[in-house]
Amino acid sequence: MATSKHTKQGHFGRGLFVFLSDLKAHNDRDWFAANRERYVRDVEAPMLRFIADLDGRLGKVSARFVADPRRTGGSMFRIHRDTRFSKDKSPYKTGVGAHFAHEAREKDKSVPGFYLHLEPGEAVGGGGIYHPDPISLQRIRDRIVDHPDEWKVVRRAKLEIEGESLKRPPAGYDPTHSFIEDLKRKDLYSIATFSDAEVCRPDFIDHFVKACARTAPLVAFLTKALGLRW
Repeated sequence: MATSKHTKQGHFGRGLFVFLSDLKAHNDRDWFAANRERYVRDVEAPMLRFIADLDGRLGKVSARFVADPRRTGGSMFRIHRDTRFSKDKSPYKTGVGAHFAHEAREKDKSVPGFYLHLEPGEAVGGGGIYHPDPISLQRIRDRIVDHPDEWKVVRRAKLEIEGESLKRPPAGYDPTHSFIEDLKRKDLYSIATFSDAEVCRPDFIDHFVKACARTAPLVAFLTKALGLRW
């Protein structure tokens, strides 16, 4: 596959972090409208190029996960916040993110995926599943119980699995199970952190793909637990 010129030059520059810092300090619609060209130039366009160039690379981890560079309805999250049920009425997110979900993704259906979030001092990337619906979460827990050797492979990968957990064992599961702490999980994902300088390097896309590859044992387990192709 030919190397994109954006890959040679790097996708993200300091302008991305400067814009997001300024947005945090001036999080209102008038300021954003006056600085929309900066947003498109320094944030949106670089992220869409990154997603487009990631398409072939992510296939080296698994061909089942989608990098969609469409401006609307693709992998990139909207910059606008949903403030309907939040006390914080700030209209914009102060970071930019993208989700590379399994090809089986449908509305209201939980699937595993890979994730990238860029924010000043808080750049992370990795994979897993976040807030799966109750049926999907039960299927994941049941696979841990029914296929403990498969889950041992995930644990041997020495991934730091993150997310929310129940304080007590979930109903219907043995509280003395050797993997009870994992059965208590409501999220299962693992992420790597990157400095702002690393994000701006020409080879950042390679480092992100490596971060995704490190989470592959976890994401593969989740994929199979939900009856999807890895």
